[in-house]
Amino acid sequence: MKRAEDIHLTLHALELESLELAYPTPAGPQVVLGGLSLTLARGEIACLLGPSGCGKTTALRAIAGFLPLQAGRIWLMQREVGSARHQLPPERRNIGMVFQDYALFPHLDVAANVGFGLHRLARRERQARVAEMLELVGLSAFARRAPHELSGGQQQRVALARALAPQPELLLMDEPFSNLDVTLRERLALEVRDLLKRTGTTAVIVTHDQHEAFTVADRIAVLSDGRLQQWGTPMDLYHRPANRFVAGFIGEGVLLPGVADGDGGVETELGRFRMEPGRALPAGGRAELLVRPDDIQHDDASGHRATVVAKAFRGAEFLYTLGLPSGRTLLSLVPSHHDHAIGEAIGIRVELDHVVCFDAE
Repeated sequence: MKRAEDIHLTLHALELESLELAYPTPAGPQVVLGGLSLTLARGEIACLLGPSGCGKTTALRAIAGFLPLQAGRIWLMQREVGSARHQLPPERRNIGMVFQDYALFPHLDVAANVGFGLHRLARRERQARVAEMLELVGLSAFARRAPHELSGGQQQRVALARALAPQPELLLMDEPFSNLDVTLRERLALEVRDLLKRTGTTAVIVTHDQHEAFTVADRIAVLSDGRLQQWGTPMDLYHRPANRFVAGFIGEGVLLPGVADGDGGVETELGRFRMEPGRALPAGGRAELLVRPDDIQHDDASGHRATVVAKAFRGAEFLYTLGLPSGRTLLSLVPSHHDHAIGEAIGIRVELDHVVCFDAE
């Protein structure tokens, strides 16, 4: 009879339970990961997202088996591969890895790079698998090219094909798009997501770029100082941030002061807003309302006025910094044919589809 824990684990491709990892320093242990826990279903794509030094690459290396744990456990396909007492070597974890610099072998051509991890296969099987992977990433015509003869995007696809060729149970990617220009990064992020979904590959990607994370991931782990701040879908993180850090790190926004009315509402200088069901603050309590740029609409018929303090042209839109009568500022995205001058007063209307409020106390 299966234990409840075993039944629970069969639902997941990857499970991290309370991972702890610290480095020794003269001042004592420096905690890099503190109590990191999350689960990832088969075929899902996760992103570890956060600022530099938050622990995301350390977490990836711990999953791969390159770093020992001080506490916690790692399961991969219902098999414990890492704990404080037991560390399965990286080569026995059946994990594929795509490094930030791709780590292609310069003395091998594209086909040989892709087939590097297939030495256990017979020659004919290996050749067939290499051909299949090159076709999958659209590089069949480049099989005999050397890595230095390829563009950055093509090299990234070769690295991806090489990692997928042995059919790993999990694919890990460390900042895979950071060496590419912005336009190519966006296009390749979409291509990589499509490729991983077509092959049913479970993947964990490290990035500091939230736009990449939103493009690629089904679920995102936001980290800060080695601790998990929120684990959820891109929509959850943007519209329902768990705390102030996530609200500030994801997207752009301003926390507008207000006062709770005790009935699930918050009074601000832009009006009263009702929190989601089940959320309420004590009457008279200080509150902070999260207002995103897309929540502020230009509307000259509105009774609320704001002054254009600054503006940034973004092609289809302007990002305006707007000053309120109180002296506080908001951000607003406005179509670029609404070209207002610095110092001009405009009417604004607040449209909050998701009311996110924090207790300012």
